[in-house]
Amino acid sequence: MSVSVPKAAFTYLKKLEKNNNREWFGEHKLEFQSVQKDIKVFYNALLEALNAHDEIDKLKIFRIYRDVRFSKNKLPYKTHFSGSYHRVKPRLRGGYHVQIKPNNESFIATGFWDPAPADLMRIRKEFEMDDSEIRDIINDKTFKTTWGALLVTK
Repeated sequence: MSVSVPKAAFTYLKKLEKNNNREWFGEHKLEFQSVQKDIKVFYNALLEALNAHDEIDKLKIFRIYRDVRFSKNKLPYKTHFSGSYHRVKPRLRGGYHVQIKPNNESFIATGFWDPAPADLMRIRKEFEMDDSEIRDIINDKTFKTTWGALLVTK
């Protein structure tokens, strides 16, 4: 993949974090639109790269505007860009989530969120029968160097 996240995106997000208000956002709307266009190019290039190895049904790029109706935090804008890639259903489920944020706070998440009990049992049985493939992946030196330790949630 020859497209990367533009440095201007990180610069813009840092400025937005310091000036998270409607007045500043309005004054910098053209800058936002330019960065947003570049981010969409990045997310679409990533979609093509993912489709070379997986079957992605759709890409969802999240809006920068926060829903503050029921939140104590009334800041109007997110200080990150994010998108998710959904695999072809019903055969393939799960997906990928990519969040772009300055100061080394970007991340990629993958998985199968909140599986139904029958699906969870199937996943567990598959690992019980043969977990060698996933163990080879997570114990690979390149994987560890690139991703570090895995975050386990329960």
